[in-house]
Parts: sequence; structure tokens; C-alpha cells
Amino acid sequence: MRQERIIVQRCFLPGIEATQAASGLAFGRHTHDQFGIGVLRQGAQRSASGRGPVEAVAGEVITVNPGEVHDGAPLGGPRAWRMLYFDPSRFLQSAAEAGTPDAAGVVFGRPVIRDAVLAARVLRAHALVTDGSADPLAQETALLDMLHVVLRHHTSRRSPPAGAAAITRARQRIEDDPAAPATLAELAAEVGLNRFQLLHGFRREIGLPPHAFRIVRRVQRARAMIRAGVPLAEVAAALGFADQSHMNRAFLRVTGATPGAWAATRG
Repeated sequence: MRQERIIVQRCFLPGIEATQAASGLAFGRHTHDQFGIGVLRQGAQRSASGRGPVEAVAGEVITVNPGEVHDGAPLGGPRAWRMLYFDPSRFLQSAAEAGTPDAAGVVFGRPVIRDAVLAARVLRAHALVTDGSADPLAQETALLDMLHVVLRHHTSRRSPPAGAAAITRARQRIEDDPAAPATLAELAAEVGLNRFQLLHGFRREIGLPPHAFRIVRRVQRARAMIRAGVPLAEVAAALGFADQSHMNRAFLRVTGATPGAWAATRG
């Protein structure tokens, strides 16, 4: 039986998360709060991202922007990858320090990048920031070397949001309180739409229906609470999961890892 392996790694610099994985699983549509950049190490995969459907093969760089709905499925067998996730504040601060014009609006331009130099720098940065014995100066240098290539060659500017104001308010309502058990009718009434308008508008602008987006936001909020040391059972209860098993299943669908795996990286 093939062993699925998705490891959440401890990072030794603030504002960064790291994972490495070897998996034949297909992951459903989800989002991240962070900028994500990584390298596909083996195999190939197909993804539907907010920037269009793409395929990636071993050696290529893969990226995701904050809030971008995407999925991933293997092509021809299991694939393996390594990823770094940057808090937006850290990524955008680096862009400003590098003198990037309009740094506050910078995003990754393409979901898949064929650039051997960048791939090597991503892997070096990943190796160093997850190595507790590495010199912090070397860790910072590796990150900045990687970001120099990204910011110089592989970013663009985010367009102003095109979603209707009501859909934007509905999204914000869920983001502010993902534990709230609002029905579709209640959420629609709050923003002045009917249920059909809300459902179709949400899918069009966000890429997920409201209930699926709420699950993703619950998982993201749960990760932050777990990192802060809140016990798993308390996290599940606070965020509206039926029980801890329900939270575990949601974590696996969204992140590919269990809440316990995220808890193990604290410290």
C-alpha cells in the first residue's frame, strides 16, 4: 500500500510555514491566507487555480496567492513537493525593501514557473529555514536570494476586486466569524440578496460556495489557535466543528495533514 506522507515542518524564522509531501491524493478546492511558493520534486500534477488551469512537472516552481482558490490532482502517479508559505506582511515588506513599485499590490504572476535558478533557491531556502542548526544569517540570506528572483522576474500587480459589494460583504462576514452557524437565507438577507443570487455570486467571485468557504476559514482559524497552544478539543468546540473528529476530517481535506501535525510544529 502506498504511504501518503504530508509533513508540516517547524520553521526557525517568524512568519513562515513549511511543508513537504509525497502523495497520490487529489486535494479539493481550498485557499491559504499566505503567499505559497514551492517546487514539485517528483511526478506531475494538474491544478485549477484562480489564474487558470495548469499542469506542473518535476523541477517546476508552483505558487499560490493569498485567498486564491485552487486544487491539485496527480498526473500519472504520486508526486512529491516542498512548499514555503509566507505571511502576507512579511512577503510584502520584503517587496517594499527590494524597491518593488507598488509593493502593496504585488502577487505571483503565474501559478507554474519554469525557472531552474528560482527552483534551486526555493529548495535551498526550504532546507535552511527548517534546519534548527543552521545559522540564522544563512537562513535570512537564502530567503532574500529566493525573493530577489521572484520579485524581479515573477510578480505582477493585483487588479482591484471585481466582485459585487454584496458578495464582498458576505465573504467578510464569514471571514470575521467562521464559527457562526448562519444559514444561506440568513447570510443572503444580511447583504441584501436572495439565496440564488448569493450562491451563484459567491461561486463566481470566490470560487467556492459559502459553506465550503466557511470550512476553509474554520481550518485556517483553527491552525492559528493550535499554533497558539489551544488544546485541540477546545479549538474544535470554539470554531463550530461537531467534535474533534469532524475537525480532523476537515483538516485532512483542506491541508492534507492532521491538526496534531500542525500542533507538533509549535515551539
